[in-house]
Amino acid sequence: MKRPDPIDEEYKFENGLIVSSTDLKGIITYANRKFCEISGYTKVELTGKNHNIVRHPDMPKAAFQELWDTIQAGQEWTGIVKNLRKDGKYYWVYSHITPIETNGDIAGYTAARRPASATEVEETIPVYRDLLEKESN
Repeated sequence: MKRPDPIDEEYKFENGLIVSSTDLKGIITYANRKFCEISGYTKVELTGKNHNIVRHPDMPKAAFQELWDTIQAGQEWTGIVKNLRKDGKYYWVYSHITPIETNGDIAGYTAARRPASATEVEETIPVYRDLLEKESN
């Protein structure tokens, strides 16, 4: 019997809050302990890397375009994101991203993420599936 591909296996993130900060280009400048635990990466492995190190291939480009357009305009963004762990398993989060302002200019971004509820995931999957289909056409 063939083992399932890790990318098809969910890692259950059930409690706690993942917090990270990035510079303007999405390079991780801070990762809390919970982010390291849930992602499977050490703080050293995360710091200095682009945040897309945890991007799951099921995430549509359009979802991230909306996210970046929103935060670069100085607004907060919230949404459901499917992330990829170092071991190849995935996990769902409800993400809230806030621009960090210094002297009136955006200097970076901070994201706080909690486990996404089953309902949030169920509502998001068909939307992302439709976006991915549009991207592949």
